Amino acid sequence: MYVYDQYDHQIIRDRVAQFRGQTDRYLTGELSEDEFLPLRLQNGLYVQRLAPMLRVNVPYGMLNSTQLRKLAHIARHYDKGYCHISTRQNIQFNWPELAEVPNILAELAEVEMHATQSSGNCIRNTTSDQFAGIAPDEHIDPRPYCEIIRQWSTLHPEFAFLPRKFKIAVTGASDDRAAVQVHDIGLQMVSNDAGETGFRVLVGGGLGRTPVIGSLIKDFLPQEHLLSYLDAILRVYNLNGRRDNKYKARIKILVRAMGAETFAAKVEDEWQHLKEGYTQLTTEEIDRAKSFFTEPSYQSIDDNQADADLSSLRGEHKAFDKWLNRNVRTHRKAGYAAVTLSLKPTGVAPGDITDRQLEEIAKLADQYSFGEARTTHEQNIVLGDVRKEDLFQVWQAAKDAGFATPNIGTLTDMICCPGGDFCSLANAKSIPIAEAIQRRFDDMDYLYDLGDIDLNISGCMNACGHHHIGHIGILGVDKKGSEFYQVQLGGSAGSDASLGKVLGPSFGQEEMADVIAKLLNVFVENRQGDEQFIDTYRRVGLAPFKERAYAKVN
Repeated sequence: MYVYDQYDHQIIRDRVAQFRGQTDRYLTGELSEDEFLPLRLQNGLYVQRLAPMLRVNVPYGMLNSTQLRKLAHIARHYDKGYCHISTRQNIQFNWPELAEVPNILAELAEVEMHATQSSGNCIRNTTSDQFAGIAPDEHIDPRPYCEIIRQWSTLHPEFAFLPRKFKIAVTGASDDRAAVQVHDIGLQMVSNDAGETGFRVLVGGGLGRTPVIGSLIKDFLPQEHLLSYLDAILRVYNLNGRRDNKYKARIKILVRAMGAETFAAKVEDEWQHLKEGYTQLTTEEIDRAKSFFTEPSYQSIDDNQADADLSSLRGEHKAFDKWLNRNVRTHRKAGYAAVTLSLKPTGVAPGDITDRQLEEIAKLADQYSFGEARTTHEQNIVLGDVRKEDLFQVWQAAKDAGFATPNIGTLTDMICCPGGDFCSLANAKSIPIAEAIQRRFDDMDYLYDLGDIDLNISGCMNACGHHHIGHIGILGVDKKGSEFYQVQLGGSAGSDASLGKVLGPSFGQEEMADVIAKLLNVFVENRQGDEQFIDTYRRVGLAPFKERAYAKVN
């Protein structure tokens, strides 16, 4: 993974010192609330319902064991002993004291982490596939290009005050696990007929109040022109994006207003002035970025023997067999596997992880995965490079630490924002809904029979829980001061991205588990063979689900 150079270290040290002074001036009354607001947002600091919230960047989801231990230390000494993984692969602390935030940032800088540009109207943390570099279906490792984008976008003076926040995602695999179609810019790495590396460029995707699937504006962008083309897109947006209404300021609104073809033409015109300039990537620069993502010291392993040994252990330990089926993925390297550590046990807010669990993951990463781990869009953590012969030991350790629930991809592996329990923007609580559903559907065999189902929960229209692209999406809404929940069906974040359709009038909190049960019954009654929920929905449509959901009986 990437290692900071002298420029990175100096930038972050200066930023910490600057924010320390700004915080001191605010606390002594020299800076007003309005003056401090943009300064704290530029350093990832929100003021939530009950306390400040600090969002820490995790570029393209990569963490080393030293960083994991530092996060554990911060959770223990500056927070309440835990932190939260967001849907954009970042780490959030929900209870820091404002006066201590500069100290937290200083400690993060010691391990090459920061909160710069994790908030505000700027280019946010670049995200990617949590299995980047190890997935069998991957054509090109996107991480070096994510790092190039990170360096280009960090403190970019021209794009520090955009009309609105801006998010970029990159994938290099056949199966889109980075949700590139619902980002401001989505980049799909491809090779052309000549074998040259480049990108399909999608623009104007996003969720929130106006969910939109991104538009393809360039079929093949040669890799050397990546930054100049991004510059052109951002310039067109910066010049033409609305600043009079924050709800209409995202690039998706601009692309929709102009039309994708007109927007693409404006980008092309702007690009002609930039493409041969100083941002053109040289082979040496691309190779430099790739040098930080070299293959670890894999051993030569007999894959057939490893599978045979696992088969024997499967027969002896049924719980281990279930965990292998759900939480372990195929690796591109023979004899290795990728392990997803579930942060979704019943009774725990999805995505929350304690200081002790962080330390245990650091220990597992050091022992079994070359000292690295990855955060995921689904609010879990991945150990990317585990030898198959070590999987049983990893499972036992994960089970003892509380993150071996064999539910990855099932209904209870849900995405859930912090909601009204923490967020001042939320209309309703999300976490109690998640827990009610977890407790109602605790029969793992039933969940396995249902197959893969993406259930996403947001506490407000900002859609931090990505409810628009859940197979089942739940949105918290306010009705005259009371909390209700709207259900959407048919969303998808993958290569077949789609936006969910609203089922009908919202439901009360106490109804939600029953409503989900009714929807699942319709699925079971209508599925054909091993059909997944999303496929059945697309075949039969919304009507039978709607009819059952509002019926008086199941």
